[in-house]
Amino acid sequence: MAISEQTQILLAIQNLHKEYDGVTVLDGISLNIQKGEVVVVLGPSGCGKSTLLRCLNGLEPVQGGEIRFHGENLAASNVNWQEFRQKIGMVFQSYDLFPHMTVLENVLLGPLKVQKRARKEAQEQAEQLLDRVGLRDRKNAYPRQLSGGQKQRIAIVRALCMNPEMMLFDEVTAALDPEMVREVLDVILGLARQGMTMLIVTHEMGFAQAVADRIVFIDQGKICETARPDEFFTSPRTERAQQFLNIFHYEK
Repeated sequence: MAISEQTQILLAIQNLHKEYDGVTVLDGISLNIQKGEVVVVLGPSGCGKSTLLRCLNGLEPVQGGEIRFHGENLAASNVNWQEFRQKIGMVFQSYDLFPHMTVLENVLLGPLKVQKRARKEAQEQAEQLLDRVGLRDRKNAYPRQLSGGQKQRIAIVRALCMNPEMMLFDEVTAALDPEMVREVLDVILGLARQGMTMLIVTHEMGFAQAVADRIVFIDQGKICETARPDEFFTSPRTERAQQFLNIFHYEK
């Protein structure tokens, strides 16, 4: 997924700080993401990866720094997050589908209730997106009738139906059986090919290598290393990144 020469910074994070009860979780994170770029965040559990995404979507307050989206500071106190969450979509580990609503009703809830769009137009888009992920025939099914991988694909469609400019993915395959992981990752790979700007947190190393334009490695709330995937996975520059990658190598 090559980045256009005419790059445009869509999201600019500058010196971001986040604390929980006096414990620093994000310690001066600075990162620019270009329009159309796919950035994958790697690091050990508890290093601040998921917290970073939650701060970018307004789910966690920050104690310092700036988050600029199209130049507007999302770390300010007067931000209309209902508006910006339509532009920065997020998919979590848990699917959070309403069990009493069909697949189509789950997908249409945001476009109809939040964006006040015409039902006919929104439903046409929803069905096209469901078709793209191979689930149009399940539009009248209920979440209990779906597999974990199908539910996660529906969660992605629900976010895409809001027409976001950027997507955040937080360990979206962590709760899935191995056989279901590929079907979800294939959807995200398809989005990358279509030029969607994405920030992805994952522990799937092969997927990270395939989808990323850039790898950002975080440890103890700080960015330790940023590199192209081929460089990061073959010749990591920092000792901490080398230690992290060695966890995934096994010898007989």
